Amino acid sequence: MTQSTNEKINLKVVYLLTSVAALGGLLFGYDTAVISGVIGLLETKFELTASMKGWAASSAIVGCIFGAMFAGGASDKWGRKKVLMVTAILFGISGIASALPNNLTEFTIARFIGGLGIGAASMLSPLYITELAPASIRGRLVSLYQLAIVLGILLIFFVNLLIQGMGDEAWNVEIGWRYMLGSGVIPAILFWVAIFFVPESPRWLMKAGREDEALDILQKINGHHSGLEIQREIRETLGEENGTLRELFSGTFRPAIFIGMILAIFSQVQGINAIMYYAPDIFKQVGSGNESAFQQTVIVGIINVAFTWVAIYFVDKWGRKSLLLWGGAGMAISLFMVGAAFQFNWSGLIILIFILAYVACFAASYGPVTWVVIAEIFPIKLRGLAMSVSTLILWVAVYFVTQFFPILLELMGPAYTFWFFFLMSSMAFFYVLKMVPETKNKTLEEIEHSWSN
Repeated sequence: MTQSTNEKINLKVVYLLTSVAALGGLLFGYDTAVISGVIGLLETKFELTASMKGWAASSAIVGCIFGAMFAGGASDKWGRKKVLMVTAILFGISGIASALPNNLTEFTIARFIGGLGIGAASMLSPLYITELAPASIRGRLVSLYQLAIVLGILLIFFVNLLIQGMGDEAWNVEIGWRYMLGSGVIPAILFWVAIFFVPESPRWLMKAGREDEALDILQKINGHHSGLEIQREIRETLGEENGTLRELFSGTFRPAIFIGMILAIFSQVQGINAIMYYAPDIFKQVGSGNESAFQQTVIVGIINVAFTWVAIYFVDKWGRKSLLLWGGAGMAISLFMVGAAFQFNWSGLIILIFILAYVACFAASYGPVTWVVIAEIFPIKLRGLAMSVSTLILWVAVYFVTQFFPILLELMGPAYTFWFFFLMSSMAFFYVLKMVPETKNKTLEEIEHSWSN
């Protein structure tokens, strides 16, 4: 179904609703990347081994796994909006609690609570945007969610830099990291307030039998006649009974769930979070001082934001698959060169250049496009469940990378660690080339019917 030639999409409403939902992504980026500034200080404060250091960084990710696991079913039962409000509360609780601990156990419990919110928001925010977005700009709108993530990452990199400059090393070990973590309460409150002012997902309202409310939202976004047509398409796809986990893995839509899961894994095992969570540590390994390492981390964040705009601009023009292939090739080359730079003791500047090239390629491809694809390839009756499964798998992959990166560095050294990520990136390229379909300019209902065809 295409937009009526006599009607225009109400972009003001669309971008307003998308921006509010995308604040969940900002919290996602902020709350996960804060660990980059904290982890080295915690290592000194609590005398952490490599495995304990990995656990301190990955404890929030374990919470993400459980948050993603339960968010789909909860949002199918109570609605996308209500569960998003709960995630904001979890963010706020974690921000307070993680600033107060006196030992590693208290810290990891507080981070786990925040992880529950991150995991749920990471599934629900792109899902909500997808269910609101007109087909012609859906890729761009879901990519705005990734933009919010990288803005959150950049914001906390700046906050960490400012806080670490407030005192010396001893002050940061005792106090500074607490300010870094506690600062997350502010965006959590803003997100909670903003969610009050957005409507529920029209596709969820249709599923709940609240058709008049759904139609009102669809017409505000798409126009009168297009809204009616989209409502008819949704009604047709809802004619079947609710999907089950068994159907997801054994029926017509089995290829979709495997694509969603494998793409989620590949988006993470290429090492992006090793860089985002441990960037200061990486730069210190090549001789950067503490302040210089934090400054270089900010540069990583700036590149991450700048090249996310590339994906936003091109995802609905070039398509999802093209961006994944071009970006994936650039990531593989960059990772190989980072490994070579460590192996042959090239200068820290060369390592920084290739890390920035890697981050740029990720930001223009896998960063946003993974969320676009896994948010749009599933049928409505299975979408909440399928996105929970895919997002759960994504966070499991994040956990393994975050937990074992310090151990890999200790056992293999940085060169072979980055060459391992190069191998993963090469495998991802060929998987996308052979298996991932193109979905640009298709309505969600057209994508659903394509699996049957």
